[in-house]
Amino acid sequence: MQWQPADTWRKMGQFLTTLPETLPCRPVAIVMISAHWLAPLFTVTSGAQPPLIYDYYGFPPHTYSLRYPAPGMPQLAEQVIDLLTQAGLASKSDSRRGFDHGMFIPLKLMFPDAQIPVIQLSLHHGLDPLQHFQAGQALAALRDVGVLLIGSGMSFHNMRGYGDPRFGPISDQFDDWLTATVEAEPQRRRQALLHWTQAPSAGLCHPSGAEEHLLPLMVVAGAAEQDNAKRVFFDRVLETTISAFQFG
Repeated sequence: MQWQPADTWRKMGQFLTTLPETLPCRPVAIVMISAHWLAPLFTVTSGAQPPLIYDYYGFPPHTYSLRYPAPGMPQLAEQVIDLLTQAGLASKSDSRRGFDHGMFIPLKLMFPDAQIPVIQLSLHHGLDPLQHFQAGQALAALRDVGVLLIGSGMSFHNMRGYGDPRFGPISDQFDDWLTATVEAEPQRRRQALLHWTQAPSAGLCHPSGAEEHLLPLMVVAGAAEQDNAKRVFFDRVLETTISAFQFG
């Protein structure tokens, strides 16, 4: 991509490239919760070799020939369905659904060999923070067997705000709250995240009805409910502040 300035995403790229070095071991599999997949029920990719979905429009031709041939893991998809069902959360599998760019773009940088099996978990289209937090709680046991849970979204996501200098202080205000919240004691973190709409500038950073880019964080926070967390990345991109967080 020909961004102006050319280094717009350089820091994020470096962060993603070096992130695996911070993990205790190489994951045996990855569950990726992507903001780019909303469904009426929590849905899991269950194909053995899912294709890629180029779910973006008007981009340069080379971005539609990107490849990331990571295998799926049908048995893990079945386990995720079982865990969600046991938690009282309706779910289903989809053997035909592919990997969207919320999956393959970051993972091309994190694990470029594409050898680690991956399944994607959709968000629920109801956009209820508690429901997503509960989904994470249901999947917590996967972490104990070497499965890495990744919430792929954005800490700021208002398409009208990107590139607008007026959103600099607005994004800073919300990012300060989000960082303090995620790094807080787990029980206080849970309560604050579930009521995130009351945060300063929340509605300007994640407009009502379009807050799907914040919800992957709820799932990951639910899975790591008793672990401490910290901000491991932040940058000013397109006039707005964005951050990433790591649990455990």
